[in-house]
Amino acid sequence: MSTVAKTHKRWRLIALIYGAALFYLLFQGGKTALMLFMILNVLLLYLILGRWSGIGHVSGNRTYRQTGASAHIEQSLTAGSTLDVHLSVKVPGVYPIPYVLIRDRLLRHNGQLLHFEASFVPNFKRAGEVLYQTPPLQRGEYRFGTTECISHDIFGLFEHSGSFGSETVFSVLPQIVPLRQWHSVQSGFRGPYSHAVAPRAAKETTQINGVREYLYGDRLSRIHWNATAKTGDWKSKAFERESLPRTLLILDRYAADYPEPAAERFELAVSTAASLIDSGLKGDTAIGLMSSGKKLTILPPKAGMEQRGTLLKHLTFVDADAEQGLYKALLAADSRLESGSFAVIISGTSGKEAIRAMEWLSRKGLTPCLMHIGGVKRLEEQSRLMIRSKGWTLFELKQLQELPAVLEGGRT
Repeated sequence: MSTVAKTHKRWRLIALIYGAALFYLLFQGGKTALMLFMILNVLLLYLILGRWSGIGHVSGNRTYRQTGASAHIEQSLTAGSTLDVHLSVKVPGVYPIPYVLIRDRLLRHNGQLLHFEASFVPNFKRAGEVLYQTPPLQRGEYRFGTTECISHDIFGLFEHSGSFGSETVFSVLPQIVPLRQWHSVQSGFRGPYSHAVAPRAAKETTQINGVREYLYGDRLSRIHWNATAKTGDWKSKAFERESLPRTLLILDRYAADYPEPAAERFELAVSTAASLIDSGLKGDTAIGLMSSGKKLTILPPKAGMEQRGTLLKHLTFVDADAEQGLYKALLAADSRLESGSFAVIISGTSGKEAIRAMEWLSRKGLTPCLMHIGGVKRLEEQSRLMIRSKGWTLFELKQLQELPAVLEGGRT
């Protein structure tokens, strides 16, 4: 039964009681009937005035921060983070309110809705505060809706509501683990099986990137004469270098390629990609991303923090929604893949499918590497031997916390 229907039913009951009291006074009379009728009128007046209790004009504000973080520090939220949400509420008027029930909602971009309820007893200024904590949040975009405030009379018969606030949007990035170094991955850029990649990546461009201190042996053409004249010290031109190295992360979004539980394995794949992006773009590495789901997305390799934000924003929303496997996804992206890059496949696909994809990338002119997202069962031994025999790099990962050790410990 809806709230409106319940309210109408209660008013009919009150009208029935009031009519009975009135008839009792008219036909029976006496002090008892008069007192009962007067008390009933006072209570009825109290219930009617509840409509103007002030809750309809409630005001307040919402603040939130990551659990355990300083209130004055802006931090990026990553998957698994929780929020401490603080609500300050002010109810105008003088009508007595026994308590205020607070209802807040948090909507995820995929339609998942989180409900939060709390209550407080207004102080003499008719104000109060509420603090609650969200559960660990999955990656995605979240939206706080308006906050609903509800008050009841002392009998709990009728409720009156109001709301305040505006929609607040924030994003939760994939979980990231810091990588101190990743020599094993970088061996793919400069290792014995990628001679064609490293020399090109190290070339300087003709684009001036600023001024640096003069180094003994710099050619005369490199001297920055204006800066030298202004400072009185020898200065040289600093040129941009071609990104060192160029890396393309290939994220497999075909759910059937991940071992059970598939959802957790896919989240591990996304977090692995995010960790590689975060670490690689802090240096000179140009990183791109191929992500094939319902729609094929290819972000060409670039360096810089702007590229980091673009890639992580994409990873925030991806789902395992591909309609075809890894190899077919690569075929669909044939014309958009550039040779000469180091391609890191992040997938839980079987050995045969992985080898097929790596062979295709090799023929295309990219140097393949496989980051295998596995469960209890490891990659087939025959597939592992075949990948090694071709000089390709292979890593096997079961948990995100293992990623630094896997990358720093050499090939598996």
